[in-house]
Amino acid sequence: MTDEDSSRTLRDHLAAALDAAAPGLTARLDTDPQAHLDLVAVVRDAQSETDALLRATVDSARGAGCTWDQIGGVLGMTRQAAQQRYGRRNEGLDTTGPHTMTLAPLTAFNEMRVLERAGRHGWHSIGYGPLFHVVAHSEQQWQHLRTTILSKAPLGEGWKQIGAGWGWWSYYARPLEAVALPGPDDVRELLAP
Repeated sequence: MTDEDSSRTLRDHLAAALDAAAPGLTARLDTDPQAHLDLVAVVRDAQSETDALLRATVDSARGAGCTWDQIGGVLGMTRQAAQQRYGRRNEGLDTTGPHTMTLAPLTAFNEMRVLERAGRHGWHSIGYGPLFHVVAHSEQQWQHLRTTILSKAPLGEGWKQIGAGWGWWSYYARPLEAVALPGPDDVRELLAP
């Protein structure tokens, strides 16, 4: 498949998605000038969604261990430009209190194992970003779940979404009825393989 064939396929898929997002709009284009303005609004909204999806996939690539050089190369920009445009930190999270800590470095490959281990000791995620989770402590054990941003919320009682979605993932946590296990004294023990 050539790049031109691939872009036609993507264009066709996008056109179908826009048509599905605004049923009946295509039929109105030949007779209703307002339909063209409605189409502009739908495409504007689609651009906003694809911009958010691009940011999410960059975050996902960072979470999987890809470098800013690699991401910049794919995006046709320098490492610095990619990092300035797409790099983020979880703002507004207090990570300095006695009952919070940052688990880092994490990757998409080890974070759920680390969160499971942390959850047994009463730690639960309250925020996250590329390569880290901020966790808070309580007296009960916690369960964590990661889904793709395209998935529905998990079924069952007690699940609460953490943040608004980051990278390709959405995260959820829920308290369990079991009492938290003691320790560990050093956060690095949670990160150990």
